[in-house]
Amino acid sequence: MNKPLIYTMFAVIATIANIASQDLTTRVYTGPYDLFVAIIVGTGVGLVIKYYLDKKYIFDFQTKNIKDDGKTFGLYSLMGLVTTFIFWGMEFTFDAIFQTKAMRYTGGVIGLAIGYYIKYQLDKRYVFVTKEA
Repeated sequence: MNKPLIYTMFAVIATIANIASQDLTTRVYTGPYDLFVAIIVGTGVGLVIKYYLDKKYIFDFQTKNIKDDGKTFGLYSLMGLVTTFIFWGMEFTFDAIFQTKAMRYTGGVIGLAIGYYIKYQLDKRYVFVTKEA
């Protein structure tokens, strides 16, 4: 399989994990800021899953040790901030306009798809770059 197809499959996996985590969170927690809490939980779950899959299978990137892996994950997360705002913006916008869970998740999926495309470009150029000796 080619990398764009594999990357898309991994984005779908991370998206499903994200939305499922959000849904589970909203079922368990119904207190103040429940939507915001759910989106943060989903974002975290999706981020960790996507980092592992991208690092290992898309970029075949090896870290030297735990500290190096932490730095790489930090940079990966930093690159994800812009794309996370795209995702959150779409999800919150769909929620405000349509006021249904299904449409909120639809907005989230659209935002994630746009965000993952941009994220791949950023990761390829700035995160998973092999340093020449």
